[in-house]
Amino acid sequence: MKTFEVQFRYRDRNEETAESIVKVEGSSLPVAIGKATREFVKGLDRKERFDMNKNGLEITAKPIGAATEAEAAKQAAAS
Repeated sequence: MKTFEVQFRYRDRNEETAESIVKVEGSSLPVAIGKATREFVKGLDRKERFDMNKNGLEITAKPIGAATEAEAAKQAAAS
């Protein structure tokens, strides 16, 4: 499993940017985005969901820890 960092941003009713970062594990990027989105939306109340739907949700995702996993695999193969 790979670890991904997914960032969510949307504009609320006060024209301020609401932002959240979720770290999830998944086999691929689409799987991780789906898991993180479900987790993020469950944490919102009714008004926050309305603001998110009205103004749009910006999702940014990137893998984290990939370099350390690759280095660990190289070290294990060298042993």
